[in-house]
Amino acid sequence: MTGRIPQAFIDEVVGRSDIVEIIGARVPLKKAGREFKACCPFHNEKSPSFWVSPDKQFYHCFGCGVHGTVIGFLMQYEKMEFVDSVADLAQRAGLEMPREALKGSEPSGADLHEVMARMARFFEQNLADQPRAQKYVSARGIDAKTSARFALGYAPDSWDALLNRFGSQPEERPQILQLGMIIERDTRGGERAAGFYDRFRDRLMFPIRDSRGRVIGFGGRVIDQGEPKYLNSPETPLFHKGRELYGLYEARQARADFKRLMIVEGYMDVVRLHQAGITYAVATLGTATTQEHLNKIFRLTSEVVFCFDGDRAGRQAAWRAMENSLPLARDGRELKFMFLPEGHDPDTLVAQEGPEAFENRLGTALPLSEYLIQQLMVDVDLNHVDGRAKLKALAAPLFARMPEGIYREMLADRLAARVGMPAATLKKSFAAGDPQRPPPGRPELPGQRRGRISVGRGNLLTQAITLVLQHPTAAAAVRDPEALENVDRPGVVVLRELISQAAAASNPSTAMLLERWRDLPEYERLAELAMAEPLVAEPEGAAKELQMAVEKLLDEYGPGRRRDELLRKAEELGLNYDEKAELSLLLKSKGRS
Repeated sequence: MTGRIPQAFIDEVVGRSDIVEIIGARVPLKKAGREFKACCPFHNEKSPSFWVSPDKQFYHCFGCGVHGTVIGFLMQYEKMEFVDSVADLAQRAGLEMPREALKGSEPSGADLHEVMARMARFFEQNLADQPRAQKYVSARGIDAKTSARFALGYAPDSWDALLNRFGSQPEERPQILQLGMIIERDTRGGERAAGFYDRFRDRLMFPIRDSRGRVIGFGGRVIDQGEPKYLNSPETPLFHKGRELYGLYEARQARADFKRLMIVEGYMDVVRLHQAGITYAVATLGTATTQEHLNKIFRLTSEVVFCFDGDRAGRQAAWRAMENSLPLARDGRELKFMFLPEGHDPDTLVAQEGPEAFENRLGTALPLSEYLIQQLMVDVDLNHVDGRAKLKALAAPLFARMPEGIYREMLADRLAARVGMPAATLKKSFAAGDPQRPPPGRPELPGQRRGRISVGRGNLLTQAITLVLQHPTAAAAVRDPEALENVDRPGVVVLRELISQAAAASNPSTAMLLERWRDLPEYERLAELAMAEPLVAEPEGAAKELQMAVEKLLDEYGPGRRRDELLRKAEELGLNYDEKAELSLLLKSKGRS
């Protein structure tokens, strides 16, 4: 499904969905006061630590830490994509999935998916009719059953085979041009030469499918000699290579759950591994592994194995994958690196030694921690102080990318042992670089750099944010939320946005607010606060507490504080020209208030 879903529609879907009903249909829930509890469906346990709140429309496991809204539950439990989860809930609620207005005559997503499906069938039929292409597939060791499972095809050795089949009429060309399947000819002599030509010619075609099995793009491999060896679809309304993984749909069709997923580098590697029974192999599409790839994988499994060729290019790719993985390295997740003998890739190696021997190599895969330390030590002489200092300097920016937690602490301990310095000293030097500061333009939540927030009366801003999350209707009681713009505190932007979002909604809920922050860095912190011990039991009391908290923030950190500072300085030391002008404005503002 393409196009962005309007936020108002997501709010309505969440508002019409009953999280207890959705989860209760899959997990046996027991009433426990105002909430429901069960043994967690996401990890093995004997005593129930999984709680569902009908008031907040939110679930949380105090054992393994998973949490989320009704949309998040379907994503985690049913392994759905976000859009598919919304579509499923919308259908249950009797709502029709909307589309934002499409520009000009741009075809709809449904039309584009149908066009891609027709082109995939065209390529598949060509493979069946082309002995030369069949011979190549057979020579690569791919059997007919596997070829059919991956819907392999063949793009004819022609400049216009696809064009003639699907773009013979002028009104048809915009679609296949938009999908990147044909290319408009270059401009020559100041004038554009008329016509188009096929992007893929004389190539074995690998359809790329989304989570629902719809073809969204293609990869094409040359049959004989030629460059580039692999050619991918360009970015289109359907296809974004930094988000998609080849073979993921087929992997999910092969098994309902995964112990792990293995990331390899090529289409042919995935196909041959699946044929050998290693159906948990997927591949990136000509890009380094991105955080979006990993987030998609970690919704399915907690273990990722990167499998690379043993040559220089493979090791460079492994290092890039490791760097991109660091922000997602945390407790409960395993990231491993497996290198194959030089001269082999998964395709050739599984053919030579068989699937059992290939899988046995998983025992040699290096955990991310060991791989990182090994690579840092390659050009470092630890026998000298300078070498140890160099190792620490090389490690600092890598640790800066990791989230705080036990995993990072343990990795720092291991590195400290290798460097030969106290772990506390090493950690202190890393912390001095302030690695957890949010990127520019992104508001920092209070307590964000100190690990888990403890919601206490002393932390005024955290208290206010928690009150809005746990009692969204209380936001309507804030008399002048715009005044918070004058408060100079990290995280006040988050509070202001939450109040605005809750006050504008007709029926705000905790789940509705959290869904608006799903893809933002603050989401995990806000989810934690939403499930914290309630500061106030009832909405009426929360409204009073929230208004008092906002007033205190304005009093302690608003313009009045700066005004008082300048008045004191004027009496004691005197003010410069800029400070006098600032004080004058603040005094005028006070007079108007």
